[in-house]
Amino acid sequence: MRRRLLTVAFSVVALNLALIVPRLSAQDDIFVTPIPNAPFSAVIQVERSVIRQDGTASNLKTTRAIHRDSHGRIYNEYRNLLPASASGTPQVTSILLYDPQTRNSTTLLPQQHTFRSGTTRRPPATTPPVFASNGPQNAFTREEDLGVKQMQGVSAHGLRHTQTIPAASGGPGKDIVVTDEYWYSEDLRINVLLKHDDSRTGSVVLTVTQIDRTEPNASLFQIPDGYSGPAAPHND
Repeated sequence: MRRRLLTVAFSVVALNLALIVPRLSAQDDIFVTPIPNAPFSAVIQVERSVIRQDGTASNLKTTRAIHRDSHGRIYNEYRNLLPASASGTPQVTSILLYDPQTRNSTTLLPQQHTFRSGTTRRPPATTPPVFASNGPQNAFTREEDLGVKQMQGVSAHGLRHTQTIPAASGGPGKDIVVTDEYWYSEDLRINVLLKHDDSRTGSVVLTVTQIDRTEPNASLFQIPDGYSGPAAPHND
């Protein structure tokens, strides 16, 4: 009974957070590609602005560690979003581990000291999603090539996609503009900077910093001692 109550309470909290702070989707998160022979470690700085229904905005931030070893194994950390004015360290909420050789994906939950694992049906892409042309341009969509520049010691190529949604005919509203900007490093095979801005919901900026090209510690890609997996089903 106690476990059920805790599960319900956790679900309510998670639902409330989801309503306040939408989860990052594939096109506005840093996708770490599971490629071999390109080890690195880095820190993602996240800045997010969420527009409330009354038109006011909440400015939030967090920081996350990412790693990839020479085998292509991935360590991707997720932490709480904090108010932009906060000085504390955001708490780790989950860690994703992925091994491309076995296609095994493991989610660690450090606060509960538990994990869950599964095998993916197909291997992930080896380049980030959405770093490509959106197709023919028209009066409502525009694509800009931003050229190449150095970012955090690596060369990055930038693209900006802009979509304009016209205001309702005869209405007092303004056009809705959605902008996505991607800076892709061919060397690392990841986006090192992402910007997403939607005049209806807010914006997010993810910047990959502190890039270290040395081999990460192998222990990062293992399930820590003391973690327990889901209990096997049984019949009463």
